[in-house]
This record gives sequence, C-alpha cells and structure tokens, in this order.
Amino acid sequence: MRRVLLPLAVVLGLLGLWQLAASWDVIADALSIEPFLVPAPSDVADSLWTDRELLAENAWVTVQEVVLGFAIALVAGSAFAIVLHLSDVLRRALYPLLVASQTVPVIAIAPILVVWLGFGLGPKLAIIALICFFPITVNALDGLRSVDPELPRMMRTLDASRIQTLLRVEVPSSLPFLLSGAKIAAVISVIGAVFGEWSGADEGLGHLILVAQGQVQTARVFAAVAVLSVLAILLFGGLALVERRLAWWRPRPTAR
Repeated sequence: MRRVLLPLAVVLGLLGLWQLAASWDVIADALSIEPFLVPAPSDVADSLWTDRELLAENAWVTVQEVVLGFAIALVAGSAFAIVLHLSDVLRRALYPLLVASQTVPVIAIAPILVVWLGFGLGPKLAIIALICFFPITVNALDGLRSVDPELPRMMRTLDASRIQTLLRVEVPSSLPFLLSGAKIAAVISVIGAVFGEWSGADEGLGHLILVAQGQVQTARVFAAVAVLSVLAILLFGGLALVERRLAWWRPRPTAR
C-alpha cells in the first residue's frame, strides 16, 4: 500500500498547493500575467469533463500513433540489437553511429519528415519510432551481452548451433533488459507523438494542444496534457505486467 499511498499523497498535496496558489493569484502575480492564464486544478477537472468527447476523439488518434510507432521501434530495435550482437564488426562500426544519432533533436528533423512523408500517419510513426529505437536497442544489446558465459559454453558442449544458442539462451536471458528499455520507450513515445502532431496534423492531442494554445484555453491545454500523462502511465504499467509474465525469474526490489 505504501507504493500507492505515498505517491498519491504527494500528488494530492501538490494539487492542493496548486489550487491555493491559482485561487489566490500567487502564480499569476509572480509571473506578471493575467489570472485566467493560470488555471486551477478544478478548472482542469472541469475541462476534462466538459471536453471529454473532444479529448477522447483526439486521444484515440494519438493512441493509435503511439502503439504503432512503438511496435515498429520494438521490432526494429530488437532485430538491430541481435545483428550487432552476432557481428563484432558491425557492432564496432554502427554502435558509435547509434549513439551519435541521439545528438540530433528529433523535433528539429520532424518538419523534414513531414515534407518527405506527407501529412498522414507516416511521419508520426517515423518520429515515434526514432525516439523509441535507441533505448530499446541499447538495452536489448546490453542484455544479449550480459549472458552468463557458462551458458553458451554449455550449449556448445551439447552441439548446439549459434542460432540455437541465441534463441534458447541469449534471447530469453536478455528479456529483462529489453523490457526495461521498452518501458522507457513507452513513456517517451507519447512525447514523440506530440512532436509529430505539432509538425503537421489535423487531429490528435498534440494538435488539440496547439489549437487550445492559440485560443488561450489554458485549462484545455492542461487537460490534454493530463490525458497524455495517463496514457504514458498506462503504457508503462502494461509493459510492467508483461515483464512479470515473461521475465518472472528477475529479482525485484522489495518495498521498505
């Protein structure tokens, strides 16, 4: 219960302080802006209910983009990690480039992807996949390379082929690492979806945020952000459940 109650108490405390600060115009006075630009949590909650249909329609679009983009990154990242693991030459040649690719801000190349791929689903999936690809690949590769060396040696004594060793020993042993990377990627995939929709879209929560900002509907902006946060938490929680089923042998920290 402490894992739930302590974070919940912190969130409720912060919301309470936010409500008081917004009601007394503390934040608005500190930033020298109009009070209506600083919605209270009660205003955000009201927007969540009043705009529920609008939020739900755009959230469904974003969910589809996130799930498809994440799936592409998961498949591509896992396959690329296996290729790098099997080939020392490719690993030495491509791993530094993989790391260097993270120095390029995705939000900077997002408009270029829109020009290349159009305003449809393609550029959104590409942006999400690019953001998710790195943590999945790196964690999967670390998992493949962290296998107990005695296990592959034992497989060789049993006359197992390289592929058999990979599929029966190395891939199962790397699952906890892969799923850890997938959980990180699932959270940031929502950010990628927003970047993609900001670059060019006519629907989705990212597009809704831009429209609400232009109309100075700050409560709706915060409501859309809250929905995005819930989506990321649900994705993380879903992968945590998958991890418990697939990597059940992994030791877990105990609550103190």
